[in-house]
Amino acid sequence: MARIAGVNLPKGKHAEIALTYIYGIGRSQSQKILDGLKIERTVKIETLSESDLDKIRDVIKQLVVHWYLIILVALNITRLQEINCYRGQRHRKRLPVRGQNTKTNARTRKGKSVAIAGKKK
Repeated sequence: MARIAGVNLPKGKHAEIALTYIYGIGRSQSQKILDGLKIERTVKIETLSESDLDKIRDVIKQLVVHWYLIILVALNITRLQEINCYRGQRHRKRLPVRGQNTKTNARTRKGKSVAIAGKKK
């Protein structure tokens, strides 16, 4: 089992898909990494040689991924909350941040709806 950036990559997956298991790497990023190293996208992770895996590790070390990226996002959110900007207030209230409608939608963010007693007349 290949281990890159603290993540165990699944054996039976293509290299392009397996790299997306690392937080911060999507399909396009994994395609760029593999194309830059001239590794076939459809090769399975289990068939990659150790030298190919080392090359992939070296490229990924230069990127901001996994735990460092998670910490960075959390710090950015706390910074927004501390400066008390609009986005920070929305994060604090656990409401949608990017201008979505909340009158009828946003159940995922707001939680289960609560009935108001005596409203219907």
